[in-house]
Amino acid sequence: MQIAIQGEPGSFSHEATLGFFPQATIVPCSFSPEVFRLVMEGQVEAAVIPIENSLAGSVLEHYDLLLQNDLLVEQEALLRIRHNLIAVPGSDLGKVRRVYSHPIALAQCRRFFADHPEMEAVPFYDTAGSVKQATELRDPSVAGIASTQAAIQYGGQILAAGIEDNAENFTRFFVLKRRELVQAKPEANKVSLAFTVENRPGTLIQALQTFAGLGTNLTKIESRPVQGKPWQYVFYVDYQVSSPDTADAAISLLTEHCSMVKELGRYKAAERS
Repeated sequence: MQIAIQGEPGSFSHEATLGFFPQATIVPCSFSPEVFRLVMEGQVEAAVIPIENSLAGSVLEHYDLLLQNDLLVEQEALLRIRHNLIAVPGSDLGKVRRVYSHPIALAQCRRFFADHPEMEAVPFYDTAGSVKQATELRDPSVAGIASTQAAIQYGGQILAAGIEDNAENFTRFFVLKRRELVQAKPEANKVSLAFTVENRPGTLIQALQTFAGLGTNLTKIESRPVQGKPWQYVFYVDYQVSSPDTADAAISLLTEHCSMVKELGRYKAAERS
């Protein structure tokens, strides 16, 4: 299968994709809209995107793109994020002076930099891209922070593994496919959807009471502004269900209180490994 991801080969998205599809051919994209376009046009079978990090929060652009495109979430998974200091083979900790990575990755390794004040943290566009640069420069004083997959991809040497501050660092990933390619699965126990409510008192409460009334477990709620309509919002929710009938009932009842309801996918809830 050809799977589109945002970022360089060797990124955490690449690592997550291999968890879903071990034999996948990775199609890297510079920007997220390109990922969605390739799936919509049928140039790739699916995409794997991060939707939420347990420390940094939601990937808001991806919520917007889910609403704009006619794709469905087929699967989700949780990837434990392990940051590694990676340099050209032959380097060592004592030689490293500049460390490149994505700003979020750098921020999640503050303790490591406090312990190594001789190293300068330098923001870079991508975690895997920082390792790609370090190996291409062949400079033992330059390193990157990225996944184990990045070290494999670019022939880098891991100088320090698991340097993140918080071990409870997980990213939730979605597999996205065109709507007509997604088949209902009997084990699906989680639903993602988006809705908007009328701008009048009590409408949001009425919508949320739908889930409580059906005994469903609301696991996530996110609001995003409606483009071109200041101070109006789209609400994204994830909820767990015991049967397909419960999922259908929730959507049917929501339409009574909402001006728009869009199902984004039904899938099996991911478990921490």
